[in-house]
Amino acid sequence: MEQQNLTSRVREFLLVGLTQSLALKRFLFVVFFVVYMMTWLGNLTIITTVITDHQLHTPMYFLLGNLAFIDLSESSVTVPKMLWDLLSKQKTITFGGCMSQMFFFHFTGGTVVSFLMVMALDRYVAIHKPLHYHRIMNWGVCVGLVAGAWLGGFVHSIVQVALTIQLPFCGPNTLDNFYCDVPQVIKLACTDTYMVELLMVSNSGLLTIIIFIILIVSYTVILVKIRTHVPEGKHKALSTCGAQVVVVSIHFMPCIFIYARPFRKFSIDKAVSALYTVITPMLNPMIYTLRNTEMKNAIKRLMNRVFSWRKPNM
Repeated sequence: MEQQNLTSRVREFLLVGLTQSLALKRFLFVVFFVVYMMTWLGNLTIITTVITDHQLHTPMYFLLGNLAFIDLSESSVTVPKMLWDLLSKQKTITFGGCMSQMFFFHFTGGTVVSFLMVMALDRYVAIHKPLHYHRIMNWGVCVGLVAGAWLGGFVHSIVQVALTIQLPFCGPNTLDNFYCDVPQVIKLACTDTYMVELLMVSNSGLLTIIIFIILIVSYTVILVKIRTHVPEGKHKALSTCGAQVVVVSIHFMPCIFIYARPFRKFSIDKAVSALYTVITPMLNPMIYTLRNTEMKNAIKRLMNRVFSWRKPNM
């Protein structure tokens, strides 16, 4: 059996995709292409605005700009391949490509989770220590927190890939998803994966639940503090924290559904995965801009500068 595993190791995976209906494939291609373009437009607008507008050179917007960059990265790991496959007859990915996609998917996903914790910490300090906020959240601390978030995502991803890549894959090679992810890939291993699944659920699912609970409790404490002890700027603070609670919820709830249970197949799995990988990165900039007056005003200033710069050349 050992020799058979080595000689017949799977070299590529066949992706089932979202649907087998040709008409539905074309419809989904148009929808997801528009969503992907909106994701780029929204997040690039936030990044450009944060960089160019000096009024936004604060810790909160520095973190928001970094979150927008991660959202772009996370979306770009899976969506371009998915769009290509929606128009292709043969949907395959090499073994190395599958492991690479899985690594970057969990790298960016783990970094987003870490970033949301950092942003909650930022709001906690801003509300509970307003007089010492800029001293505590100085640029050195902010850069360190950003680097720590990326490192946390890297470690999480390395664990996922290391546990998966050492498994023997000798067939079958049909992956019931539109991208490579741990739950579907390890089911194709030709060995007992019970312990690996247990470790995966602990590393992804259980950890996600714990962090989600901590974040919700933290934001509850922050919101109570705002309502009872913040006389000035209450509406702005409530709006900012409310937007972050929404972002936390739409990030964590699909993750908990996918990873915090034994790796069994449910009919809704692909829809939840599409929500998490395609829709969520587009929603973040919309949530932050629609609920944040300061960001909306900064975007207006950016648009005014862009159009006033172009007028003399017309």
